[in-house]
Amino acid sequence: MFGALTAARHWLYGRGILKAQHIDVPVLVVGNLVAGGAGKTPTVLALIALLRREGWQPGIVSRGHGRSADHVLEVGPDTPAASAGDEPLLLRLRGGAPVFVGRDRVAAARALRQRHPEVDIVVCDDGLQHLRLARDAQVLVFDERGAGNGWLLPAGPLREPVPDQVPARTAVLYNATRPSTPLPGHLAHRRLGGLVSIADWWQGRKSTPESMAGLRGRPLLAAAGIARPQRFFSMLREAGLDIVELPLPDHHDYVRFDWPPGTTDIVMTEKDAVKITPQRAGDVRLWVAALDFGFDADFERAVLALLPRRSAPPPLTRR
Repeated sequence: MFGALTAARHWLYGRGILKAQHIDVPVLVVGNLVAGGAGKTPTVLALIALLRREGWQPGIVSRGHGRSADHVLEVGPDTPAASAGDEPLLLRLRGGAPVFVGRDRVAAARALRQRHPEVDIVVCDDGLQHLRLARDAQVLVFDERGAGNGWLLPAGPLREPVPDQVPARTAVLYNATRPSTPLPGHLAHRRLGGLVSIADWWQGRKSTPESMAGLRGRPLLAAAGIARPQRFFSMLREAGLDIVELPLPDHHDYVRFDWPPGTTDIVMTEKDAVKITPQRAGDVRLWVAALDFGFDADFERAVLALLPRRSAPPPLTRR
């Protein structure tokens, strides 16, 4: 049933019965076929950095999963994660580009352009299945799960079937040590970049690998409210840290802390950190682990080749 509904929706858009809406600047969509985290957020951050190096002025639109409302909202550095969604807030803090969230991605993209006319390309986070927003190019992200058991939801992890070949105007990225599907693509480079205190993280200070040296040999609680916490825990152990695992539900809100008694040091992901201000830490020392994530030159060239020639964005008509 899920497959039939997905196929029917694609057919309606393919025949033009349902209309994809274009905006006045190029759109680059980042998404995945499997449910759960495959690495879209670090991919978007790395793409934003790439586009800036090439002279683009990017902006970001996102659904904002886990937020308390559906209306279009501009995400600021002080917007609560409950209003913005944890991943859009992280994109705003780490990426520095304007971010708009909304269930209606077309309305969010148009609001972004209206508020920030200097933006000349929109990156749509987790927008692969949002066919109503027309796209110029897309990046399809897989992790080591590939297609899982090959079944669609709810029997398997797939939101839609894996195509027999790479779709037009698509670049495939594997957030894994090796390709996990038959589709040709490129490997992302991913490693733990270091740790930084939560107070310094909120001040925008960078983590360094040397910051982990003082925590080696000390008991650490590793908290992760992400889709696949075991990957995070493995990276910490590979860095020589002695951790006790605390896996939490994806998008965990941290309204209250349930640390075990006697906990003194906690290391967490950036997605967790956006929901905890330094003032709430109390006597516990909170450390934020940052990813060092990037692409090879071939993938960068492949993505840039999919985009139209860069030009100044058209002027907007003010109402």
